[in-house]
Amino acid sequence: MRQAALWSGTGEVAMAKRTGEKAGWIGGWGGGFVWVLILAGLLLYHARFWQGLAGILLTVAAMAVVLRVAPWRHPSTPYWRLMLGPYGLLLLGIAWAAWSFGGFEPLGLDWWNLVWFVPLLSPFGMLSSRRWDEAERPQSSSQHASPPPPSQE
Repeated sequence: MRQAALWSGTGEVAMAKRTGEKAGWIGGWGGGFVWVLILAGLLLYHARFWQGLAGILLTVAAMAVVLRVAPWRHPSTPYWRLMLGPYGLLLLGIAWAAWSFGGFEPLGLDWWNLVWFVPLLSPFGMLSSRRWDEAERPQSSSQHASPPPPSQE
């Protein structure tokens, strides 16, 4: 397993597996798609086989994409590019849910209700051009320098 070097601030390089970040990527996206799987199960329970099967396949495809575009597999690729696939499948999941219930009108929704999904896109702005390998490289020694010792006056 590849280990990432983390800058410790004292001049030496420490090694870590970054398992928390990996779990956050997989668990975060998995949690983002769990509603599709639950809704697919409910549709299967109500004998709506094709809608339920489509939801299960969408969830499986989403998790495969999440694992395929994981940042540790593409460390020099900006996060926003890696998130395009999972976000596309998330939007497809919303369209699938609407289709499963006959569209937006029977649900009492119109297209303007999709504006509520804009906050889901906030990681594109916050992460923008950050990359996985940024934590592996020290920035500059002045940013990580130790603070001066307290004066003894």
